[in-house]
Amino acid sequence: MDTKEMLRRTKQFGYNCIDLSEYLEGSYLKNHVRSQLIRCATSVGANYRAARLAQTKASFVAKISISIEEADESAMWLELIFDKKLLDPGRIKELKPLLKEANELTAIFIATRKTIQTKPT
Repeated sequence: MDTKEMLRRTKQFGYNCIDLSEYLEGSYLKNHVRSQLIRCATSVGANYRAARLAQTKASFVAKISISIEEADESAMWLELIFDKKLLDPGRIKELKPLLKEANELTAIFIATRKTIQTKPT
């Protein structure tokens, strides 16, 4: 997958999580989860963009590691939404593709980090 496609995917992931979060309001828990999901889901793409501009291998690894953490955290919040039934049953179908994407992004970034770390300097 090329850089342009990853930029698109990570941005779209953030947008889709923002859209889903519109249905998380009312209770303290829903508001908290909403804020956390928006923060980490949008951070995935922001840190991927930063990694692309890294000036050193170490800087790239650090930024891509943050993208890994944020994508995985997004998956955790999405799982919590499902487990705690924070969405109306009709909205659950919107959650599953986001969880799949969070897990795929995590795996892609982990593979990317492994590749860069094994390359000679």
